[in-house]
Amino acid sequence: MNRRNAGPVSRRKFLGQLGAGAAAAVGLGALSLPTLQGVVEAAAIDPLTSNQRREACFRTRKDAAGFERHQPLVAHPTNGEEELYANKIASYSKGLPHNSLGEVDLAAYNQLIAALNSGRPADFEAIPLGLGRKLTNPQSGLAFDLEGPDSHQLAIPPAPTIASAWGAGEMVELYWMALARDVHFSDYATDSTIAAACADLSALSDFRGPQKGGRVRPITIFRGNSPGDVIGPYLSQFLWLDVPMGALLIPQTMNTVLAGVDYMTNFSDWLAMQNGAAPPSYALDPTPRYIRNLRDMGEWVHVDALYQAYHQACLILLGMGAPFDAGNPYRSSATQIGFGTFGGPHILSLVTEVATRALKAVWYQKWFVHRRLRPEEFGGLLHNTRSGAATYPVNSEVLNSAALGGVFSANGTYLLPVGAPEGCPTHPSYGAGHATVAGACVTILKAWFDESFVIPNPVVSNADGTALETFTGATLTVGNELNKLAANVAIGRNALGFHYRSDYSESLKLGEAVAIGVLQENKACYNEGGSFTLTRFDGTNITI
Repeated sequence: MNRRNAGPVSRRKFLGQLGAGAAAAVGLGALSLPTLQGVVEAAAIDPLTSNQRREACFRTRKDAAGFERHQPLVAHPTNGEEELYANKIASYSKGLPHNSLGEVDLAAYNQLIAALNSGRPADFEAIPLGLGRKLTNPQSGLAFDLEGPDSHQLAIPPAPTIASAWGAGEMVELYWMALARDVHFSDYATDSTIAAACADLSALSDFRGPQKGGRVRPITIFRGNSPGDVIGPYLSQFLWLDVPMGALLIPQTMNTVLAGVDYMTNFSDWLAMQNGAAPPSYALDPTPRYIRNLRDMGEWVHVDALYQAYHQACLILLGMGAPFDAGNPYRSSATQIGFGTFGGPHILSLVTEVATRALKAVWYQKWFVHRRLRPEEFGGLLHNTRSGAATYPVNSEVLNSAALGGVFSANGTYLLPVGAPEGCPTHPSYGAGHATVAGACVTILKAWFDESFVIPNPVVSNADGTALETFTGATLTVGNELNKLAANVAIGRNALGFHYRSDYSESLKLGEAVAIGVLQENKACYNEGGSFTLTRFDGTNITI
């Protein structure tokens, strides 16, 4: 793909781009400030002179930029499906015009590719839309950042293909998640739908979810792949415990949706959404509830602020007095505590600071590298193939799965039932934005807090989600529950029918790389020194 050259920016041009107000702020150091009458003037106390400080600041920023500049260039391979299928059946196209089968208009798709290739804002404005729903922020993938690794310097491996057993396994899991949306997490051990899902998933040749004894069990089904994800309740404590926010104590009851209501289960609705139709309204449960099943979890991540879960987790950890990482310099100080550095305000800002950097990294992967079709689009391929409307090269393991038959028995189509009226967002599936942000924010939290600290007074939701009860099972640690939090949020998007398992698993690692890069750069900024040690999502340890 072509890339526009980014030439040097003159000082005049830079100040002009900032605008008059910001330009004035840049020159603030040259202003003469009035002396207060009757006040004796004295020099500031500073280990460095003003000029030394200015030069040290410049060197610190230059060194950080130099560190990123000298990182090895990375390749961005795809799975080749866009080139393999002339009709683009395995590529994301929601929001563009489609034919009666749901296949994208090739002229419109090619204009999308032309805009991505040129990077010109005017070319993005010329992309033909179907029924009016707009594409979500493709130009974000071209943005630069002033902190952390450049978005184009991070990579994720090619996604599974529609013809592979791996891709089939991911779709079978999503069909079972749709069928099990209303099963209470605490009922998984005895529920017949969960038992059938375990048997069907265990029979697949390439299912990559967690297993116990070589088989999918109720204790492992729909869970994440990181350390701690299968210990204790399905849901992380950070999505149940009250959130102390200053003088407020906020219970985590939520406005959830009604049981049994799914969307795009008939072909006309599905096709309208692929063409970008406006979604219908939907009803909420009048009773606020704690998260108790996949439907609740899906609705939570349907409307959340993207870093919300991790900001809340940080407040909970601070509120319970969870110890900071051993490398925090103030853990051993006899005279000081942290605040703007290595204290509460520092971590509260840092855990949210990485979110948009993670988004830029994954938006580059989405739009400029992979353009993977969404699960609801894959469901259209399965429906057309099983109903005889068309023949697509999808893997037989998903076509013959018990999950696909169960959905047909319930709805009369083979389409994937989704948990939100508008279906998936208008950007490609791989990687996942929620999962990348989860990976980045949780990495910051694991670096900051002592991962071995045991969560006091753990809880679970009661049967109808109206109250919390004491949990008396396995020991729950900060590190494990943070990994679980990342999995809950990311896989909650799968529960809606928005993403695949590999979107979750690979995007966590992408977000982790973003956060580690930010921590590496920031370390040079602290007078105190200090270090961060954390367990990565693959179970290995790293110290920064």
